[in-house]
Amino acid sequence: MWQQTWNTPYRKADVEAGGNRLYPTMLENPQLRWAFIRKVYSILTLQLLITIAVASVVVTVHPIAHFIVSTGAGLALYIVLIITPFITLCPLYYYHQKHPVNFLLLGLFTVSLSFVVGLTCAFTSGKVILESVILTAAVVLSLTLYTFWAAKRGHDFNFLGPFLFGTLMVLMLFFFIQLLFPLGRLSVMIYGCLASILFCGYIIYDTDNLIKRYTYDEYIWAAVGLYLDVINLFLAILTIFRVAES
Repeated sequence: MWQQTWNTPYRKADVEAGGNRLYPTMLENPQLRWAFIRKVYSILTLQLLITIAVASVVVTVHPIAHFIVSTGAGLALYIVLIITPFITLCPLYYYHQKHPVNFLLLGLFTVSLSFVVGLTCAFTSGKVILESVILTAAVVLSLTLYTFWAAKRGHDFNFLGPFLFGTLMVLMLFFFIQLLFPLGRLSVMIYGCLASILFCGYIIYDTDNLIKRYTYDEYIWAAVGLYLDVINLFLAILTIFRVAES
């Protein structure tokens, strides 16, 4: 019997079995939760790859950015691209459990937002973009691992929700004030720093929800939340580096 046990091959599923709970009060089957987490991160990875591909095309094909900034039609298209992700979120929230409508809406949301990211990067030096990408990747990976580690030890970050939402409202108001009454490089730097801290908090908060609270049918909405966290963190860091370089 001991020989048979010793020769039993190690399987990945053993790590995700019932004895290895994601957090101390976990009552559900860990294997189901792990499968859900893998599905969400697979969708998130695909979204980020699409964003990199679309943004790279916009940055490298200079006539696209020139058309946007030098023509009325280009400006109108840019406004449509900015509005489209917000408009898409409404039906996406309603149909996020209906296949394949949820994936079609998710694709539209991702591509339109990718164009906006690409146009933002089109007027930024390659060095600043690379630094922002590397720092964003390092921060996201670190915060994700930290949240899984903290959840394993019983820490809960649900209390962050109201504080993050309140800070988000203040930053949005600050952004509109900056558009109407530009306050200079220092205010832009402060905005970028505060936005970076805010979306670091959102990565922890949404990852904690991914581990504990999202239902198995909410994989689309969970991926959208994390995707927005990563993109906004990248844009905030990009803002800081652009101001520092200028």
